[in-house]
Amino acid sequence: MNNLTRRGFLSLGTATALALAGSPASATTAEAGWFARPRGAVRPMVRWWWPDAHVDPAEIRREVDQLADAGFGGAEIAAVHHSIRDKSVLDPAGHGWGTPAWNAAVEAALDQAARRGLAIDLTIGPSWPAAVPTITPESPAAAKELAHGSVTVAAGATYAGEVPPPAVDGHPARTLLLVQAARIDTANSTRKETGLDPGSVVQVPVSDGHVDWTAPAEGEWVLIAYWERGTGQRPESGPHTAPEAYVVDHFSRAGTQAVIDYWESHLLTPAVRKLLRKSGGALFEDSIEIEAGGLPWTTGLLTEFERRRGYSLAPFLPVVVLADEDPVFSYDAVLTRHARKDYWDTVSELFNLHHFTMLRDWAHSLGLELRAQPYGLQTDAIAAAAILDVPEGESLGFKNLDDYRCLAGGRDLAGREVLSCEAGAYAGGAYTTTWKKLLRTVGGAYAAGLNQVVLHGFSYATAPGAAWPGFAAFTPYSGTAGYAESWGPRQPTWEHVSDISGYFARVHLVLREGLPRADVAVLRQTGYTKTGIGAAWFTASGIPTGWTHQFISPPLLELPAARVTGGRLAPSGPAYKALFVEGDRFYASECTMTVAVARRLLSYARGGLPIVLLGAWRAASVPGVAGDGENERLRAVLADLLAEPAVRLIAEQAEVPGALASLEVRPDVRYSTASTLLVSHRVARGDIDYYYLCNGKHGENVKPPVAPIDHEVTLARTARDGVPYLLDPWTGRVERIGLYEEDGDGGLRLRVALQPGESMIVAIGRPGLFGTPSWRGPHVTATDADLVRHSGGALVLRASRAGTYTARLSDGRTLTASIGTVPAPSVLSSWRLRVEDWQPGPVKVEHSLDLDRLAAWADIPLLADVSGVGTYSAQVDLEDWEGGAYLELGEVTDTCRVSVNGRRLDPVDQINPVVDVGPYLRRGANTIEVEVATPLGNRLRVADPSVYGGLARQPYGLIGPVHLVPYGEARVAI
Repeated sequence: MNNLTRRGFLSLGTATALALAGSPASATTAEAGWFARPRGAVRPMVRWWWPDAHVDPAEIRREVDQLADAGFGGAEIAAVHHSIRDKSVLDPAGHGWGTPAWNAAVEAALDQAARRGLAIDLTIGPSWPAAVPTITPESPAAAKELAHGSVTVAAGATYAGEVPPPAVDGHPARTLLLVQAARIDTANSTRKETGLDPGSVVQVPVSDGHVDWTAPAEGEWVLIAYWERGTGQRPESGPHTAPEAYVVDHFSRAGTQAVIDYWESHLLTPAVRKLLRKSGGALFEDSIEIEAGGLPWTTGLLTEFERRRGYSLAPFLPVVVLADEDPVFSYDAVLTRHARKDYWDTVSELFNLHHFTMLRDWAHSLGLELRAQPYGLQTDAIAAAAILDVPEGESLGFKNLDDYRCLAGGRDLAGREVLSCEAGAYAGGAYTTTWKKLLRTVGGAYAAGLNQVVLHGFSYATAPGAAWPGFAAFTPYSGTAGYAESWGPRQPTWEHVSDISGYFARVHLVLREGLPRADVAVLRQTGYTKTGIGAAWFTASGIPTGWTHQFISPPLLELPAARVTGGRLAPSGPAYKALFVEGDRFYASECTMTVAVARRLLSYARGGLPIVLLGAWRAASVPGVAGDGENERLRAVLADLLAEPAVRLIAEQAEVPGALASLEVRPDVRYSTASTLLVSHRVARGDIDYYYLCNGKHGENVKPPVAPIDHEVTLARTARDGVPYLLDPWTGRVERIGLYEEDGDGGLRLRVALQPGESMIVAIGRPGLFGTPSWRGPHVTATDADLVRHSGGALVLRASRAGTYTARLSDGRTLTASIGTVPAPSVLSSWRLRVEDWQPGPVKVEHSLDLDRLAAWADIPLLADVSGVGTYSAQVDLEDWEGGAYLELGEVTDTCRVSVNGRRLDPVDQINPVVDVGPYLRRGANTIEVEVATPLGNRLRVADPSVYGGLARQPYGLIGPVHLVPYGEARVAI
């Protein structure tokens, strides 16, 4: 089968493709024109940073208009001002979070958003983590920690004195929980932890704050005191309120109720309540960055632990207590590991119940959803993702795409729709971040389940003491260039931002259609994310050959959707074809499982679900501290499980593909050669398959770098008569693909050629979708032309060289067509350049240059430190040519648009800027214009050298080389 090149794919969206009119999503979306102008709900969002309430409601309304005009669907209002180091210029009493001034600004934002069709999200507190000014560190609702103090006591010696104070400094008010003694056992010591004998732990009496205790005659002992105290943590970069806010207890109802009570009494004015019903989107909570010198704690945790785990935590306190995030003591490795697992499972359950579930239910009462980043602690983020209306990840902290797949598993088993991402928070990237970098970052994440981006971010115009180009929440940061990025009209690239937002929206639209599909569910005993730890075989070897997977955790198996029908797990959702289980990657890869989960897996296997277990599962144990006979009961259930015909036990991860093959499990997407192609699959009503494909990387620091790909891909199809369509997310155009083969298993095989970071969308459904002709004739299976496309009842062959071309049809016939003389490709090297130079003031200075060769602005003395918008004009004489041509722009920094003879063309793929200009060229003289917009970094490095002087010059402009590549076409009747 001939290579369907990038030029070929691109042309499907030009002369003969259909620009479809927008309409709401429905069961008939593929019949209607929703793709060209996506609905507001799928458009990208921004973090909208305010310097508390030092804002003008009129400017707030203008900024809502700016976002709406730029094609965004919503904004998240957040009180963030890390860049303001002199906090004395702020007025938290009069203009802080939750003041009347704040509420007036929020009202203005909500009202204008309602007028413009945007959604406004509100952060749960000022900055992060969640905090309110109505509590102090001593309050029952404030964040708590368990701090320890210790003293060593020699054999037979007596310690008489005050209870040992906390080893780590913290808030001075504290309450003694208990005091214990334990014998030191060096056999249990690790490099950083003092070993103890678990059988020696005893509680020591305390009288009036003093201890009088004599150690037994044998061995050296340690006396350990445990103190409950408030952490005294405050939200980031405050103060934002007066009095100052303190972080709430995230593990208790009291902590969450304090947040709710403050909102009800201070933030939810009658006007705000009413407006939230019109333009409110979600309450948002950032990652749970709890800072504690000791062990994260909550009042009553000992009681809750015993109720949930069935035994007392007290004898295990020595091995769970922390000092500056590090463990202090240890028993033998297995017991220590299991006790810690039980502790964090208990905290996780309390966190998800008392914090996220409670906040979600309250948000619903306001007509809002709850969006949150459910990580930062050692808690089950996968289970939390099933609780939240919108779970969110982040491009900054996520190590690779498996971190997104964890959240996607929770979302999909719970039947949620959206997985969001805080996108583009690059350290040191302020005013130098390109849209290309951002597109490459999120491109792969889309294949891992992401379907909403919240750009980091959009700063309010100004703030006390802010220099040009305006207030930016995260720059300056520690006196230098801070985190990316302050998008908005201050940036030259904002001139083109509607092209970018349209691309995001169309990708989101497709990735929310119908139901998700994933080949394999990976059962993870511990549901962490933001770790970068993937799945055995699937992450390293399965993804490069087309397999898709998601992670699930034990609580998800209790959801209504977690049932098996027809050999599929969660058939009404991701419809996993198999379940894969390995040892707990966060607890020494030990093969652990609760008896309840083992019984659930046994029922799945008996329902026909293929299950593959990797490791020593015949000797498995329960994940926590085992009760009497518990491990024996587990192993008995596992013995029954392993006897089922749908189950395979393997010892090495290299055996995974063989085990899957023996169970007749195949991926929906297949390619015979290892590839960097990443895929996402969804199935919509009407048996329409949607495939998002991206030549991306699994992590930010993957080596070697991603290279261009060009190979065949086989896609499963749900409709037996389904034909493929190409959906261009840049232009919104759709056309039926003319060149493909039918696989023997019912799938479709086509060739994919993508540059690094480039993506494409393929749909498979009945003929006539998307407003295209419902022609049911033969298609081309092989050709030596560059491109085949449908045109009514005929085929059009396209090639960049003269010659006679053949096309083999699916009905066995072979057609030929001749293409006459085609001019050779040419390099466009002579350009007239007009530059709009953006300078402080703001001032825009015009420069004009004639170029006989293209070069980066940094290499042109007049433009070396210029940022702005450049328009390149070239004259092309086509006196003897009436065919078409591609314009290949080569290297461009950053965004670009193309016009031909005064007509602006469809948005350019910013990753691979190749444009079919054929329909717009004319015989004779033609004018081609390329408009390029840049970041502000090159100007700022000289305009504000004290902050940005350390930045290196970036290669801005149209660098090329630019090629005009003519093509000819021949029409062939079928």
